[in-house]
This record gives sequence, C-alpha cells and structure tokens, in this order.
Amino acid sequence: MTPTKIENKHKKILTAANVITLLRIIGTGALFFTKSMSLLFLSIYTFAGLTDVLDGLVARRTGTASEFGARLDSIADLLFCVVILIKLAPVLWVILPQDIWYGTAAILLIRIVSYITAAIKFRRFASLHTYLNKLTGIAVFLLPYMLAFSWGTIYSRAVCVLAFLASLEELAVHIFRKEYNADRKSIFQS
Repeated sequence: MTPTKIENKHKKILTAANVITLLRIIGTGALFFTKSMSLLFLSIYTFAGLTDVLDGLVARRTGTASEFGARLDSIADLLFCVVILIKLAPVLWVILPQDIWYGTAAILLIRIVSYITAAIKFRRFASLHTYLNKLTGIAVFLLPYMLAFSWGTIYSRAVCVLAFLASLEELAVHIFRKEYNADRKSIFQS
C-alpha cells in the first residue's frame, strides 16, 4: 500500500464517531475501578451513556457510518454491559427480588442463542439496532437512577419484560431473515 492509501484507511477508521466510541470503551474501563453507585461511578456511567448516543449521531451527520464503526459500537456496548453487570449485580442482588433475576437469566439465555444463531447463519457477531433494543438500552441505562425511588422494583420488572421482548425479536430476526442487516429497526421491517 502506498502512504496515501494507508493515510486514507486511517482517516476512515479514526473518525470522530469512532473516537467517541473509543472514549466509551475507556470510560467503561474506568468504571471497573470505581466504587459502585458512587458519585464518580454515576458520573462516568452517565458519560459512557452519552457517548453511546453521540457516536451514532455523529457518524450519521458526518456521513462516516461504517461497518467497522458498527462493530466497534457493538463491542463497546457489550463491554459496557459486562462491566455494569459485574459492578452493579452485587448491589442489585440485595435490592431486587428473585423473580427479576430469573427473568434476567432467561434474557441472557435468549441473547446467547441469538448470537450463536447469527454466528452460524451469517458467520459474524450480530447485534441488531432495533427499536426494542434501543428502548431496552435506554431503560436499562436508567435503572441505577430509578432504584432511588420507591417504584424502582416495578420499573425493574418492566425493564425485564421489555428486554425479554427485544431479545425474542432479535432471535426471530436472525432465524427468519435471509440476510444480516445491523440497522434493522423491527422484525416487521422488510
């Protein structure tokens, strides 16, 4: 490759949107080393959530949306979820009733089956950006803040129902669609 081609390739990878996604990955790493539910934790948590919203907006507005960016975003989302689960599960275990944990286990099982189905069928890691997945992401993101209220448990149950439906929808899309489309908004989209 000539130096110009290498520079162009780096420009496509180091877009503003991808840098924002990388900041989410760095913030996620920092969360791992902060005390759960502390002011610093919630500040970094909020920053990571905002970068999740911003990276897609920036990519679309600048015309730099790419397959690499979509994969990087999915990896950042997965890392964020894992770190949050590790950091918040011990706190939530004490606060939330057992039925929510059974629901969470069912959701995780469906997600794993969905990812395996996509890996076999499409030969790739596949996480869809459906409306239900986006709504679930927002609802799950708000969970630490909602637990401060007396209705936090009711909210948590509603989030489980929403996440369950989103997981089933994604699995159904992977099973019934012939081609992978990360930007599929719904099972009803043709």
